[in-house]
Amino acid sequence: MKKTQILVIGHNDNGFLPLHEKISYEVGYLIAKRGAVLLTGGMGGVMRVASCGAKDANGIVVGIIPPKDASAANDFCDIVIPTGLGLMRDFVNAYAADGIIIIGGGVGTLSEMCAAYMHNKPMVAIRNSGGMAERYADKYLDHRKHIIVAGADSPSESVDMLFRILGECS
Repeated sequence: MKKTQILVIGHNDNGFLPLHEKISYEVGYLIAKRGAVLLTGGMGGVMRVASCGAKDANGIVVGIIPPKDASAANDFCDIVIPTGLGLMRDFVNAYAADGIIIIGGGVGTLSEMCAAYMHNKPMVAIRNSGGMAERYADKYLDHRKHIIVAGADSPSESVDMLFRILGECS
C-alpha cells in the first residue's frame, strides 16, 4: 500500500528565522509519527530542520533537490532525487505530494504553492510563521478558487488538519 507523501515547504537558509526552527522540527516529527513519508526540497532551512524531525521519529525523508549532484542534499535525506532542474523542481515537489504544509517562505515557496494549487493539492499554512504561509493562510491563490490554503496555528494543528483533509479526499 502506498504511503502518504507530505511535502513541507518554506524558507531555505536565506530567510530562515529562529521561529521556524521549532515549527519545522515538530512538523517533520509529527508527519513521520503518522507513518507518512516526508518530502522536501532537500536543502537547508525549513527543509533541513523538518527532515531532522522526521529522522528523529524514525521516518523516511525524500529530498527532491534542484542540482544534479546528490551531495547537495541535507544530511537527513534517506532518498535524494537530484533533478538538475533548478527551480523547475518546484513542480516535481508539488506533483509528488499528496498534501503540503507551508512554513514561512518566499517566492520559491510561492512557486510550489502555485503548482500545487493548479493541481488541487491540499495545503495547510502555519499562520504565525510569516512569509507566504502567513500571507495566504485561509485564502485562495486566485479568482478560480481551486482549493483554499487552509490556515493552522500550530505544527500539530497543521498536521492534524492536513490528514483530515486527505481523509476527506480519499
